[in-house]
This record gives sequence, C-alpha cells and structure tokens, in this order.
Amino acid sequence: MATDFASKIYNLKLELQPASIIEYTSEISTQSFTSLQKELLDATIAHARLPMMLGASEVHEMGKSMITLTRTKKVLDIGTFTGASALAWAIELPIDGKVISMDVDHTQLEKVGLPIINKASELRAKIEFRIGSAVDTLQSLIANGESGSFGFAFIDADKVIPFQTDDTVKFQENYSSYYELCLQLLAPGGVIMVDNALWNGWVLEPTKADSMAIDKLNRLVSADSRVHNTLLNIDDGVHLIVKKY
Repeated sequence: MATDFASKIYNLKLELQPASIIEYTSEISTQSFTSLQKELLDATIAHARLPMMLGASEVHEMGKSMITLTRTKKVLDIGTFTGASALAWAIELPIDGKVISMDVDHTQLEKVGLPIINKASELRAKIEFRIGSAVDTLQSLIANGESGSFGFAFIDADKVIPFQTDDTVKFQENYSSYYELCLQLLAPGGVIMVDNALWNGWVLEPTKADSMAIDKLNRLVSADSRVHNTLLNIDDGVHLIVKKY
C-alpha cells in the first residue's frame, strides 16, 4: 500500500514538473557557474564516453553551498569521471583546501577533464586525483588518522560491483560502504550528499542490484540516529545528510 501511494505521488510530481520547470530551476540555481565549469560541462557532453554520468550542474552548485556552510578545508569526492565535481569543490575551497577525488578509472579524466582543469593551476593544486578502489582510499585515510577531519563528502560512483563466485555472478554493494566510511571521516556538522538517490524512480520498486543498493542506503540513512537526513527530489535525487554533533 505504501509503495502504491509513493508511486502515485512520484508520478504526480512528474506531471507537475514539465521540462520548462526543470530548465527554470536549473537556470536559477546555476548563476554562480564559472566559465571553466561551463567549458568542462560542454566538453564532457561532446567528448566523454557515457556523458550522462555527469552530475547535474545544480547539484554541484548545491555542494558548493554546503562547503561554504561548513567552512571546511577538506572534501571527499567519490566518483571522479571527468573531474567536474572535483572542480566545483576546488572552486569553493580556500587556497589551502584539498579535494581527495577517487575513481577506479581515469580515462575520461585524462581525455576530457585534465586539459581543462589544468588551465587553472590554483584550482588544480587543490585536487588530489586518486585511482583505485574508493573503499581502499577511504580506509587508508582512516588508517592515516584523518577521521573526523573532513567537512563535506560527495558520493556519485558505482552502486554495486559484480564479481564471480564459482558459476554465479554476485554483487558487492558499495554505496553503503562509502556512506559508513565517509561518516567516520566527517567532522560533526559535516555534510554528505549522495547523488542518484532516486535512480529514475526505480527505488520505489527495486528489483535490480543497483536500485536495491540505493534503496537500502536510503533506508539505512533514514534510520541512522547519528545523522539528520533529507531526501530531495533534485535531478535524479540527492540525499542530504548532516552528521550530528
């Protein structure tokens, strides 16, 4: 019954939000978008493989606001792609700020992102691009004694990773792992933004590994007494999470 009700509400919102409304909200929300961000956005759409992986511009602008709000100097960026999100965070950080951006593949970053990001040496100096498992990178930061020192984390990476066990393909859930590790690295009052938290509405009736993993994380966060959370209907869904003091 609850799922049927949620589906009706979601469909009603789609009816009330035609493309013109979405375009309007995006325009109003991205007035502080820089020329470098615009150049990287255009290059990603024109030249990157799977450009739909690029996060929405208004989501990046929202993240910049969270960085200003927390006054942090340290940011976690999980899911590099062409580096658009890392660039957004670097723009908002002070000169001595640092973004740790992580991904298992830097092909699109090197092909599309770095030629543009490198034009702004003062911004490039704030970003540390790490290649490899984000879980391993986050665990290494914890082992290095950096728990409680970050103010903002953005999670926009693989939801699950398939792996072979005998003759069966199974899936390792990553979003929940990212959340737990980021929460440990965040200072009280720090913010996590989880992108794609609605996953095209498939979280309403999750049947595949990715939608089930996102739904699981949404419910995990909702029941977590360590945080305040709000699941926002922005783009493909943003779960805004604040670590309690």
